[in-house]
Amino acid sequence: MARTDDDSWDLASSVGATATMVAAARAMATRDPNPLINDPFAEPLVRAVGMDFFVRALDGTLDISAMPDASPERYQAMVDGMAVRTRFFDEYFAAAGEAGIRQAVILAAGLDSRAYRLDWPDGTVVYEIDQPEVVEFKTRTLAELGAQPSATRRTVAIDLREDWPAALAAAGFDAAQPTAWLAEGLLIYLPPQAQDRLFDQILALSAPGSAVGTEYVPGIVDFDAEAAKERFAAMRDAGLDLDFGELVYRGDRSHVLEYLTAQGWSVDGLSRAELFERHQRPMPELDDALGEIVYVSGRLG
Repeated sequence: MARTDDDSWDLASSVGATATMVAAARAMATRDPNPLINDPFAEPLVRAVGMDFFVRALDGTLDISAMPDASPERYQAMVDGMAVRTRFFDEYFAAAGEAGIRQAVILAAGLDSRAYRLDWPDGTVVYEIDQPEVVEFKTRTLAELGAQPSATRRTVAIDLREDWPAALAAAGFDAAQPTAWLAEGLLIYLPPQAQDRLFDQILALSAPGSAVGTEYVPGIVDFDAEAAKERFAAMRDAGLDLDFGELVYRGDRSHVLEYLTAQGWSVDGLSRAELFERHQRPMPELDDALGEIVYVSGRLG
C-alpha cells in the first residue's frame, strides 16, 4: 500500500516491517562466526513480532536459493551490510559518550536495543521516539525477557509528523545539554521537505557540542520503484508481504552532508564500501534498489 500523510503501522506492516527486517539482519550478524556486533535482543524481538518470513530466516528454513540472484556470498553481503551499519552507529554513540555527551535521542527507534546493549557512561539518558504501538511492543517484550536498560531509558510515543519536540521536552529532555541524535534507516521514508524539517528541528534542540548520526542515499533521487518491486517479488512469493518500492519517497531532496554543513555542523561521511574495507569484509557488486549509502556523523560547534 502506498504511503499517505496520515498512515500508521505496527512492526508487521508498512514501514514498521522494515524495522523487523533490520532487526532480523542484526540477529544474523550477531550469529556470524566473526561478528562485528552483538545484539542479543534482536532475535527474540523478531520472534515476538512473529512475521513468518523472518522467523523462517532465523530458523534456517527459508529457501533463499529460490530467489533471483541468491547466493551464499550475496546473502553474507547483506548480513555484513547491516553489521557495518550497526557498528558505525554503535561507535558513534561511544565517541559521543567519550566526548562527555550524556543525552541521546533515537528517532524512529523501532526495534533498536542500544539502550539495553551498549555500555553507556553513568548518568546517560536515552530517549526513544516512535509510534505508540511500536514503543509499547518493544518495552513490553523486553520486560518479559527480563532485560534491563544500561542507561536511563525514556520513551516518547509519538509520530514524527506530530509535535515530537514538545513530547520530547515533556519526557524530560534538556535542550541546554549536548545531545547525540540518531536518525538511522529513516530518511528515505520521509518526504524531501520532511527531511529538511527534521534536521531543522534537531538543530533547534541542539546545544553546542551536540552530535548527529544518520545516513545519506544519493540514489533516492532517481529511485526506481518498479525495479525495486521486481527485486522484492521473490521475497513476496516466499511470504514477505512488503512492497519496498511503495514505502520510500523518491525525487530531489537536500544533500544531507551539505544541508548539515550549512546549518553549522562539522560532518564526515563514509561510504558503505569504505566501511566494508575498514572491517575487512568482502564488498561484492550489489545490484540493490538504493545503490551507494553514505554514513554520516557530525558535531555542532
